[in-house]
Amino acid sequence: MDRGTPENEYILSMEHITKVYSNGFVANKDVNFSVKKGEIHALVGENGAGKSTLMKVLFGHEQPEEGKIFFKGKEVRITNPLTALDYGIGMVHQHFMLVPSLTVAENLVLGMEPKKRGLFDYKKAVEMTREISEKYNLIVDPEAKIQDIPVGFKQKVEILKVLFRGVEVLILDEPTAVLTPQETKELFAELLNLKKAGYTVIFISHKLNEIKEICDRLTVLRNGRVTGTADVKDITEQEISNRMVGRNVMLNVDKEPAKPGETLLRVKDLGYMDEHGKEVVKGISFGVRKGEILGVAGVEGNGQREISEIITGLIPRQTGEILVNGKDLSKAEIREIRSSGVAHISEDRMTYGSVGDATIEENIISERYYKKEFNKNGLLDFKKIKEDVNRLIEDYGIKCDNKDALVKTLSGGNIQKVVVAREFSSGPQVIIANQPTRGIDVGASEFIRKKLVALRDEGAAVLLISADLTEVIEVSDSIIVMCDGEIAAYFPDASLVDEATLGEYMLGLKRQSAEEIGGVYHAE
Repeated sequence: MDRGTPENEYILSMEHITKVYSNGFVANKDVNFSVKKGEIHALVGENGAGKSTLMKVLFGHEQPEEGKIFFKGKEVRITNPLTALDYGIGMVHQHFMLVPSLTVAENLVLGMEPKKRGLFDYKKAVEMTREISEKYNLIVDPEAKIQDIPVGFKQKVEILKVLFRGVEVLILDEPTAVLTPQETKELFAELLNLKKAGYTVIFISHKLNEIKEICDRLTVLRNGRVTGTADVKDITEQEISNRMVGRNVMLNVDKEPAKPGETLLRVKDLGYMDEHGKEVVKGISFGVRKGEILGVAGVEGNGQREISEIITGLIPRQTGEILVNGKDLSKAEIREIRSSGVAHISEDRMTYGSVGDATIEENIISERYYKKEFNKNGLLDFKKIKEDVNRLIEDYGIKCDNKDALVKTLSGGNIQKVVVAREFSSGPQVIIANQPTRGIDVGASEFIRKKLVALRDEGAAVLLISADLTEVIEVSDSIIVMCDGEIAAYFPDASLVDEATLGEYMLGLKRQSAEEIGGVYHAE
């Protein structure tokens, strides 16, 4: 294999990488992966395909059982992330690694603080931040606190942190997951500038349209093995998804027009203030009807998460009313809310959606073990439970050894399928789906979206909160846009709006009239 010697164009090569975890799971098997200097190279595959493990090996988080890494033609041993940074390899994680209470400048120089008379020189840190910000056209306010800046600016700070440490290869893990179309466009312009300057970018994403737009080449992983490398211009989105999953995948959601009935979920004048005294939800009202999917778009931090958690009882509402099928659940406990027919897919599948140290069976029965159908003579009916769980594992295509597998040993997509299997099989009337396909592959996403539409067709009312605007538009029947804790727009027909328009309302550049927005309440 071409190892990136001075006579050729490759800056980085990974040869015959094999990584086996202690439970015997083979995450990478004989993987060969090479990137050229000055290219944007996509790494794609289903959840559990081995992408994250391969990058953890490259960045020193994991050590492989077999294989070698060559950087600029020389074999290197990367034992930890600091070693990777020393060689010039940096990683920007999907979940930001920033300290919210510190300023941009303080975050940028963390661990490399300039000193003056033995003390931290904050003025110099601000100056250094401004210089590197202007050098790479990633303009940020050095003295702004991280907790006060928009998501798109946090992404810039993460990239600047890596560039500040002198890297030549940047690994970007789902960099656009929480960005608006406008912020994504700006990020792509900045990445292209870095490419022109000779930097190399490894771009991990499930958004195939973005890969087609920004990347030069791609490598596909499936079941821990490379299934091919290709020039992006020579391959279609459909071909990419087929290589990832090993079958034909429907990239567009196929659904009949909604036939909405009575309003099943009604939220009136809902208000919430967080622990810092900030009004996060500002007296909003809306309704979701039987047989309807209402999508919620918005930049993270504009109240969407709080709305979903108030409705499902995770945090208490402070003002307003919540009614499900006419029943006031404003002060109800979680079990009463669930018993009233409310199902919840949390945006954080590991903290609120599942218990990692529990089995698949335990996770699925956790909300139904007390019900009559799963009890016999005052004891749990384990035969019935086993039958039910095994059926759901098969119906939802959960890849596992058996029902006794610990959830934490599954891939992200399969963990989400466990959550979805439990929630969707609970006979819900109202479904609160918060980021149901975030960070999972096209195959699992396709499956979950189809299930949401099927449940809508069976009469459920669905509130879909998603940072994926393509998903919001394609899956939803109608859409509201959140901005600064308020509803900024309501679109009764999701098919008549595009991502750029949603982005304008998400960023606060536009706002509809109170009369237009009021239509989402469905006053009767």
